[in-house]
Amino acid sequence: MSVAKLDSNEQLRKAWKEANLVPLWESPTAHKPPAPPDPTYLWAWDRVRPLIGRAIDVANPAAVERRVLTLVNPKTRGPEDEASVRTLAAALQILLPGEKARPHRHSMNAIRFVLEGEGAVTLVDGKPCRMEYGDLILTPGWCWHEHEHRGSGPMIWLDVLDVPLHLWLGTAEFQPGPMPEMPATVPDEAFAIANVMPDITFAGTHSPVFRYPYADVSQALAAAPRARDGARRVRYVNPATGGAAMSIMDMHLMEIDSEETRPFRSNSNAVACVVEGSGESRIGGETIRWRPRDIFTLPQGNWITHRAFGTSRLFVTSDRDAFARLGILKDEYGNNAS
Repeated sequence: MSVAKLDSNEQLRKAWKEANLVPLWESPTAHKPPAPPDPTYLWAWDRVRPLIGRAIDVANPAAVERRVLTLVNPKTRGPEDEASVRTLAAALQILLPGEKARPHRHSMNAIRFVLEGEGAVTLVDGKPCRMEYGDLILTPGWCWHEHEHRGSGPMIWLDVLDVPLHLWLGTAEFQPGPMPEMPATVPDEAFAIANVMPDITFAGTHSPVFRYPYADVSQALAAAPRARDGARRVRYVNPATGGAAMSIMDMHLMEIDSEETRPFRSNSNAVACVVEGSGESRIGGETIRWRPRDIFTLPQGNWITHRAFGTSRLFVTSDRDAFARLGILKDEYGNNAS
């Protein structure tokens, strides 16, 4: 049928449909107001820890690659949508003494934050990274990594990956071991003195340091001035650039006290893990109380405040670096209710 003969709206719409054309001015999404922010969700340690123990009984890393329980947001619809908060997937991984999680690598970035146990080692591109409580271990995209437990008692750590973002972008890829060759790395001792760097060229967009010991970060946090929201906060950075330790994902350790922080809202998403102390957070219209090792989400668009019962520390992983690189990161500060 020629365009000239389309003498009725019905015929015209049929022709548009056959040509895979849709009139935007009639689309219900064209002027749709933004959806309300997602609510927060908290995984309480005293509830999940016994269930983690049961995973030991039914899964072995030798057979299932990794013994991992994913923290799935209640809004998740199915396997294709298994996120903790929009672009980030958090999980709990368990390793027993004598066990090994064989090497592999993938396009997704991942972090490991140790919650229980000692004596395990993560090897990142062959570099051994000791794992102790509160330590952050980076396994950036396309870095080979494996885990070995050389101590006693279970090792449990928090994993956070940008899997949901890669799935949406169509860039999720995985490669099993063994490693075809050992990539070159630089000893962490070369970065041990502040403001001094080895005179070499660094390739890639991630930090050449893969382990950030909790003791070192705590020392820096104690000396940090208060940030704009009233909390003390330090950022885990790439020493070669001063930017985020990995592209896409950003990590901070924050310390809060009994005075409620100034309200803060961002279009980025985050997952928080309680490292020390207890307290409460107001996230949107909900107030949650938290204790050590509890994990909770900070979904985009919510006004957020924190208050500690004494002094507390939170480890926060977010997608802020992705938003910043795209030039769309938006942060806002409000006023305290008092």
